[in-house]
Amino acid sequence: MCSFPPDQVALAMRIHCKVVVIALCFGVFLLFYFWGGNVADGRLLKQVAAEEGRNSSTSSVKRDHYVGSKLARKSPIAVKMREEDLPTGRKNAKVTRRVGNVNAKSKTGRAVGKRTRVEEFMHLAMVACGSRLEETLTLVKSAVLFSLKKIKVHIFAEDLLIPQFQEKFRQWPGFISAKFKYQLYPITFSVGNADEWKKLFKPCAAQRLFLPVILKDVDSLLYVDTDVLFLRPMDDIWRMLKSFNSTQLAAMAPEHEVPKIGWYSRFARHPFYGISGVNSGVMLMNLTRIRSTLFKNSMIANGLSWEDLLHPLYQKYKNHITWGDQDLLNIIFHYNPECLFVFPCQWNYRPDHCMYGSNCKGAEEDGVSILHGNRGVYHDDKQPAFKVVYDGIRDFPFDDNMFQSLFYPIQAKFLDTVNTLCGRIPQVFLKQIEKTMRKVFEENVIRHIRPHN
Repeated sequence: MCSFPPDQVALAMRIHCKVVVIALCFGVFLLFYFWGGNVADGRLLKQVAAEEGRNSSTSSVKRDHYVGSKLARKSPIAVKMREEDLPTGRKNAKVTRRVGNVNAKSKTGRAVGKRTRVEEFMHLAMVACGSRLEETLTLVKSAVLFSLKKIKVHIFAEDLLIPQFQEKFRQWPGFISAKFKYQLYPITFSVGNADEWKKLFKPCAAQRLFLPVILKDVDSLLYVDTDVLFLRPMDDIWRMLKSFNSTQLAAMAPEHEVPKIGWYSRFARHPFYGISGVNSGVMLMNLTRIRSTLFKNSMIANGLSWEDLLHPLYQKYKNHITWGDQDLLNIIFHYNPECLFVFPCQWNYRPDHCMYGSNCKGAEEDGVSILHGNRGVYHDDKQPAFKVVYDGIRDFPFDDNMFQSLFYPIQAKFLDTVNTLCGRIPQVFLKQIEKTMRKVFEENVIRHIRPHN
């Protein structure tokens, strides 16, 4: 039998002892680790069970979420679930699937309510008197069809028209009514002789001058004449409010692109804005700024508020103005040019832009954004290109395909208008309509499609 030297035996014994000590220490560590974890979990589950007992009416689904939230707070790493990570069928339950959801109670025991977002509206205003019912409905229809955000429509109308508007709007389908709200107002003038204001230029047209005074709770709005049609989302012109500098409080388009043949530069007997004046058929307004501004004028040196300015201004120039309220606006901004933002002609495209030859470069490049059928062109055959667009929008059934029942019929009928100068440039009228329809389709259909898991 072999024997080992004493020193080797001693060395082997020391190594053996070290291994045994390390193994024992590791075993003790594991024992405490598992024992401590079980105790912690047991305490947590007892706490949860006790609280569940006090809320025994809570459903089993809510108890699972409550336990999950307790475990998540105990764990050093919280479990996070994003909406896009959930299967399509479970996205509606995203609030209750999140850890620490908004319906849970805070540590103080007080309920944490859901945060509700205030719905934002674009504000659109118009004035309807006489035989303007159909025209106004077609205007609102174009705005609602093509816009993306919801619209609050403010309609100032004669007493006889108010119940007719209510009846017509009740007939619109629910999915269209959900896109806008409307409010009807009587014709009112806060200063001066109401009958005199009402007869200024066209019936009730001067009502727009009093919008800042009447709509005190509205910050900004877009005013349009009833013979206006939107060919692209109202959202796009609404964004121009953000382009105003610190002094600008309203926006309009020039009355004419060629000053030497414009009306104001040739015939006006009163001051007007710039070199060709502005057209008030489409007017974007920051009402808050208008109400808080003192306007320079030719009557007193200190300036006057909007409401205080209107009546004396009219009294001074009433024998020199032809286009009523539009002339008064030109006078106001002649003395306050820093207050006006001028947008390009495609945002207020009128027969004057094509009946003597195309002179709106913006429309030639980008298409018409807002069509303004003044001169009564929607209701006669003098400018059939304008009438084709108006008839197409007026007769379009809400629940039909917009390309098949709106765009293509308008496109086909333009062939009958080529004998006029306006009818020879159909791309100017159709470009934004087609682009807008694609945008609306993408917004309402394609954007909502989700891949199935």
